[in-house]
Amino acid sequence: MMCLPYFILQEVQCEYFAYTHPRNDILYSLNTVKITFNFESLLLLMKIAVNHLIMIFALSAVLLLKIPKLHKYPPQFYIDSGSLHHQAALIMLTFVIHREPVLEMKAIYFMTPTAKCVEALIADFKPKPKYKAAYVYFTDYCPDELFNNMKLYCAKYIRVCKEINISFMPQEAQVFTCDNPEAFQSIYSPHCQDKKKKTLETLADQLVTLCATLDEYPGVRYKKDSNMVNAKTLAELVDNKLARHYEMDDSGKKKGKTQAQLLIVERGFDPVSPILHELTYQAMAYDLIDIQSDTYKYKSKDGAEKQALLNEDDMLWVKLRHKHIAEVSEQIPKMVKEISANKKQPDGKITISNLAQMMKKMPSFRKQLTEKTVHLQLAEDCMKHFSNNVEKLCKAEQDLAVGLDVDGQKVKDPMRTLLPVLLHPYSTHDKIRAVLLYIFSLNGTTDENLSKLIQHVKIEDQREFILNWKELGVPIITSSSIFNRKPPRRDRSQEEKYNLSRWTPVIKDVMEDAVENKLDTREWPHQSECPAAWNGSGAVSARQKHKASAQDERRTGSRLIIFVIGGITYSEMRSAYEVTQAVKSCEVIIGSSHILTPTSLLDDIKVLSKGPMEVFTIDERSNA
Repeated sequence: MMCLPYFILQEVQCEYFAYTHPRNDILYSLNTVKITFNFESLLLLMKIAVNHLIMIFALSAVLLLKIPKLHKYPPQFYIDSGSLHHQAALIMLTFVIHREPVLEMKAIYFMTPTAKCVEALIADFKPKPKYKAAYVYFTDYCPDELFNNMKLYCAKYIRVCKEINISFMPQEAQVFTCDNPEAFQSIYSPHCQDKKKKTLETLADQLVTLCATLDEYPGVRYKKDSNMVNAKTLAELVDNKLARHYEMDDSGKKKGKTQAQLLIVERGFDPVSPILHELTYQAMAYDLIDIQSDTYKYKSKDGAEKQALLNEDDMLWVKLRHKHIAEVSEQIPKMVKEISANKKQPDGKITISNLAQMMKKMPSFRKQLTEKTVHLQLAEDCMKHFSNNVEKLCKAEQDLAVGLDVDGQKVKDPMRTLLPVLLHPYSTHDKIRAVLLYIFSLNGTTDENLSKLIQHVKIEDQREFILNWKELGVPIITSSSIFNRKPPRRDRSQEEKYNLSRWTPVIKDVMEDAVENKLDTREWPHQSECPAAWNGSGAVSARQKHKASAQDERRTGSRLIIFVIGGITYSEMRSAYEVTQAVKSCEVIIGSSHILTPTSLLDDIKVLSKGPMEVFTIDERSNA
């Protein structure tokens, strides 16, 4: 099974990039770059780009320390803290070093295919060249207009020009984003309709590069919705762009459809999952703890402030993140005790050999103990919130979301379930979430009833938190005479292990139906058909069998790619892993424009009705 190439690029957003390294003593810098690499990514990218050239250089705060020669001619730069949201270490660097011509050297350009980047490239070779030759690598498809412009002015200097298809962000092994939280406003705000088409075009381009990276030419389907057409529009764009991309492959042959499906759905398809209090470790932590840019900040026992990065490099995080908080709280203390026990000499004999072995193991012990201490603290923080408020909220939320109580009896009067929450001194945000779950359970409520609810929560001046869900196609106000039928759900009563975690994201039903080839074509029309042999279970007819390629040897079965317009939740990310683990022969990959939390989604919902000038912010920049 081949996962997303998380190890290749953690994050990258390049604007303009060029590097030469003559005589090993002078660094010729870039003009502007907005980029993040980890060190391993840098080395791998060097191998991908060229074998015979000098080297590729990517500058980040970490690499400033790793490359001492940089300080011989230190660049001046500023850090744009406003660019850091949603990303681990995204830094905007503006360099003001004047790059002198080095005619005996060749330069590598790694950049996004924008007019600004191409103009900067042309400026390096017009009217006089600064370098002997250029090796150009675009992160995405380069439009013909820009390509022709580049060709016109510096064709004779360009030795290589390639599109390497990396305009998406691998967040986890089976999760990707388009790193575009602003897409939510551009697509759903009634004041940003002029931006919608361009945003969907950009998302389509990014999805094509994802498919190209995975070497997949999937059949495309979308969730049909009478109120919203964004999924249909995006499906058409992606399908057309995929057809153009795969018109001819590197061998000159037209590529056929692969054993993959791409399903496109809108955020309004399941409004419950992003609002509910989740009790699995990752989802709970990001909901209740202030974790910014995947960084958890905490105080150690001695009062020192510390921080830990929650990502794929933390193997304990990867192991625990999808488990219920009850299991996590039970397992971590046991792990700490095991490490402490293993650290002791079993026979009590102290020899030079034993001491040498203990010294060798010390760094490993220290690392393991640090990891477990971090998660012990994080789990404790989650449990504090749970004990204070969340535990009482969860029962009401689960009854409203599932429509059944813990005994499996239908909730006949959702208002009786909601009322205790409104009367308790919970936070305003928690009450808004409960009110929304009540409205979602009824598929909308009357205008009169909604006004009473808003008065109870005391958000008369913030009613947009609730009303603006209509922009996502979610029914909020309906006539009492209209009966809205809710779609049937899979029976998971036998799977329920915890009374306060009975809800399952709707997208998991979709994943399982797609794998079993049970999706209703009336609800999930084909924009382009999958191969006749598509079967998520991995079964392939004798006629379809063929000699396994190198790609097939890395994974067996099929691949299902889910794209949610408007953001994905951590519970939906977990579902992709759970279905993959259960089926084994079909890998499920899920992605969106960005990852959301209940708080971030509510904040985005609230400003949908405001004009562009009202949500415009100016980043403060200071020289470093």
